[in-house]
Amino acid sequence: MDVTRRALVKTGAGAVATGALAGCLDDVGSASAGFEDGYAAFFTLWDWAEQVSGDAVAFENPVGTGEAGHGWSPGGDLTREIASAGAFVYLDTPEFSWAQDIASTLETDYDSVTVIDGLEGLDDELLGWDHEVDAGGHDDGHEDEHNESHEDGNESHEDDHNESHEGGHDHDETSIDPHVWLDPVLAQDVVTTIATGLADADPDNAETYEDNAAEYVAELEDLDQQFEDLIDAADRRVAVFAGHDSFTYLQERYGFEIHTPVGVSAQDQATTEDMAATIDLVDEEGIETILYNPFKATDGSYQMVENILEGSNATDAMPITHLSGTLGQWQEKGWGYRDQMEEINLPAFREVLDAQ
Repeated sequence: MDVTRRALVKTGAGAVATGALAGCLDDVGSASAGFEDGYAAFFTLWDWAEQVSGDAVAFENPVGTGEAGHGWSPGGDLTREIASAGAFVYLDTPEFSWAQDIASTLETDYDSVTVIDGLEGLDDELLGWDHEVDAGGHDDGHEDEHNESHEDGNESHEDDHNESHEGGHDHDETSIDPHVWLDPVLAQDVVTTIATGLADADPDNAETYEDNAAEYVAELEDLDQQFEDLIDAADRRVAVFAGHDSFTYLQERYGFEIHTPVGVSAQDQATTEDMAATIDLVDEEGIETILYNPFKATDGSYQMVENILEGSNATDAMPITHLSGTLGQWQEKGWGYRDQMEEINLPAFREVLDAQ
């Protein structure tokens, strides 16, 4: 990864004034839009857009280092900056409501900007927030599974896209879990969607986008195989994570369970009963290593992992990343999506699932 060109943060990037966007952008004309640069809504989409575009387009990620992309709120005049760029890659889901607002404004008033929804075509693959993972067995025929419809969470998808969840994780029982990027198989679809959107808008570089996407999809296929091999070698199918669960797609794909004391919402608080049940599970399963969220501990992850370690027979903790953001030390190493999966998540799951 070219860390010098791929600067993660553009300082001052920013706020969206809902309902007044078009008025503040009247002086941004179509002539100012070029196809040499673009924006992506958070770290993983930014990395994938960079992988696909190569040297043809320079993408920027407005979300600051150390911050998670979902539930994030921009500050400054980000809409104006994006309206002056050539492309905007986002996920059309209320978890990224600021990006939905910008995309709507661009599509209504600024047709010079190519707007690409990474979830396009994935309605039948999306899971509901209340989806229960069956970790009872692992099906190696995941290619067939990829083509099946995940019925949980598919209903009213169009309506869910138009709902507003200001708090980031304030979802109801019918809303869609947006963390599709954590599934290396569905990730291939999103990468292909990005390439198709760029190629349609910029046919002169279509071959570049298509070739780069094909090369990166092959890397994601390899990542998928690494997870397959890990689960096949695992002696345990349950892990404990001190934080809200963003990994349902990963669990669904490979057939294992991540137990959390707080469920899927970052606003949930672990009760005494939840913590006691988690500690009992750790000891019953003989789990020695607890997973935790290394980002800002807004979900109380650090305190939870300390409490679990103090109350159970577990002796260690390892981080896993939800990949909606990145940390400074990973940025300095030039680690993109695949790097962080291979250097952070795979070793952690290998350890906690006894797949050595």
